[in-house]
Amino acid sequence: MGISARLSLAVALAAAVASFGLATPAAAETKMAVVDVQRAVMQTEDGLRAQATLKKLFDSRQQELNKKQVDMQKQKEDIDRQSHVLSAQALQKKVEDWQKQMVELQSTFSEYNKELEKRQKELTDPIFERVIGVIKRIAGQDGYDLIVDRATVAFARSDLDLTDRVIQLANGAGGSAPPGGSSSAPAPKGPPAGLGPAPPKP
Repeated sequence: MGISARLSLAVALAAAVASFGLATPAAAETKMAVVDVQRAVMQTEDGLRAQATLKKLFDSRQQELNKKQVDMQKQKEDIDRQSHVLSAQALQKKVEDWQKQMVELQSTFSEYNKELEKRQKELTDPIFERVIGVIKRIAGQDGYDLIVDRATVAFARSDLDLTDRVIQLANGAGGSAPPGGSSSAPAPKGPPAGLGPAPPKP
């Protein structure tokens, strides 16, 4: 299960966080906030390192697949050129060999995909758990009744966004930044984790 699928678990955080507000008088206004959980995970120091590691692995596997695919294309062109001079039996054998290698290449692609997903899970699961723990701690300390993942709401005021504070706390900065606000810089793009290398073309 990739990080995008696991991040949906953050929706359940609202129920857990809401328990902190059970003692709030009914007439009091509900204190709410949002956190961009995915950005918080990926922009922590460990998250950035994880992205770099995954990109390195992705690039390596993609290069291997590209090289194999180029070799397969050359073989196909050779078969096409020799189709008029080879016997039917010899041509059939070359085509069957090529098709067998193509099946193996497709299998290799699937294995690389699984490898990347497994590695991504290993690297990001601990970061995800730490981020969720930080969110719960903020909720308890500051009396939030509800904190939801920003990805699950259509709109939220910028002053309700705790993402930067969560990132700083997850990095061990002690939460010295103000509780609201969100960086306008886009989250750095890592490898297409969970998608894997581009599939080989027949």
